[in-house]
Amino acid sequence: MINFNRQYDLFNNNDLTFSEKDTIQDIFIDKKIILEWQAKIINHQSPIFKYGQVNVNQCTLFESSSEELNKTFNPIDLTPLPLSFWRWPKAMHEGAAVYFVMDKIIDSDENIILYIGETISAEKRWKGEHDCKNYLSSYSDSLNKANMTTKLNIRFWLDVPIKTKERRKLEQKLIQTWLPPFNKETREIWATPFTS
Repeated sequence: MINFNRQYDLFNNNDLTFSEKDTIQDIFIDKKIILEWQAKIINHQSPIFKYGQVNVNQCTLFESSSEELNKTFNPIDLTPLPLSFWRWPKAMHEGAAVYFVMDKIIDSDENIILYIGETISAEKRWKGEHDCKNYLSSYSDSLNKANMTTKLNIRFWLDVPIKTKERRKLEQKLIQTWLPPFNKETREIWATPFTS
């Protein structure tokens, strides 16, 4: 017997269609459920995109530049790249980075940050195995089955600390601010069905 004791329990059974023959990948999430899920994230993140971040301090040598960063940094200003960027013959970004995996919600013209990560090697991090790739695949498949469009992209912020401890501290502050649904720290907040 297949055990369906996963995050899908958060939805009523009539919102999901499945049989014991289906695998998890074959579960259909109703468009209404996806739109409601996205709307909750938009309601949290949209004011941050619009008015800027609060309490995100990058470790720098100059305190004034750190204060200015809080007022001016916005991930939307970073160059969007396709998720397949790592297949390009020449690396677009190299070295330490914090990266943002985003989706542009076509119907609302809003952006949502789905995942925030950090790396010492921007040119290599996305090449190998990464849980977020699986979540994005499930997310894309679910939207496709619900006749919804996705415009996924990844953006790299290279002006970050080189020291891993400081970069991870910055990453955690960004996660606490934006609450991206695919980060393990925030999945339960959004009842993210694509990460099971």
